[in-house]
Amino acid sequence: MAVCVKEYTLFRENEIRPLYAENGWESYLRKADLLENAYAHSLKILAAYDGDKLVGIIRAVGDGVSILYIQDLLVLPVRQHQGIGRQLLKAMLDCYPDVNQTVLLTDDAENTVSFYRDSGFQKVEKAGCVSFIRLHSCYQSLNPERADYPE
Repeated sequence: MAVCVKEYTLFRENEIRPLYAENGWESYLRKADLLENAYAHSLKILAAYDGDKLVGIIRAVGDGVSILYIQDLLVLPVRQHQGIGRQLLKAMLDCYPDVNQTVLLTDDAENTVSFYRDSGFQKVEKAGCVSFIRLHSCYQSLNPERADYPE
């Protein structure tokens, strides 16, 4: 069955939390109200539904003029590699065709890098830029082997 992509305007914890949990994005689930607050302050959120079942989500922050930041792009693991993520990304980009730059941070996994390259993105150093990140201390407990996380 084909999925329907539509704007996600009403936060429903019972369908959002499992999407993050099944993808292993535990840091979003540590504080009870974090996801709801993040969604409330997002620029735009699009959801992919198969009937009434949420199977994917994309969330953007920014001003939508000079910058569009793809904060989250998740698809249920059992529905990955079916074009849902690509459909969500295209739909979000179509909402902001004239934005100066679209950026995101993602895992440095071969399949993820390939997905974004195939979608027209390039690594930041290709644009002659460097990116920086300042992580909250809660991230250190997610991967204690990483000595480069801030204390």
